[in-house]
Amino acid sequence: MAFVKALAKSELQPGQGRCVKVNDKAIALFLIEGQYYAIDELCTHADASLADGPAYKDEKGRCVVECPWHGAQFDLKTGAAVTLPAVTPVKSYPVRVEGDAIEIDV
Repeated sequence: MAFVKALAKSELQPGQGRCVKVNDKAIALFLIEGQYYAIDELCTHADASLADGPAYKDEKGRCVVECPWHGAQFDLKTGAAVTLPAVTPVKSYPVRVEGDAIEIDV
């Protein structure tokens, strides 16, 4: 695949999640402590928007997002479901910055 522009860097604030469409796919994009992460936008437990959930470093040092509906957490680097009620991972995507553009390889 190829990297595709998702947003300008100025459009994503630290700790914020943002749903973007890349090649007709909904992706949740995050900026945590200077690092960009991209995962599938919908929680695998109940289809809630992960872009709407809080994203932070957990007590184990992982960058996670918490589903706003039922509290399931997903590792932003790997997409792994790290807490119940979710057990199925989401897909994670490579992200890079080129100039002012945040690009995702979908």
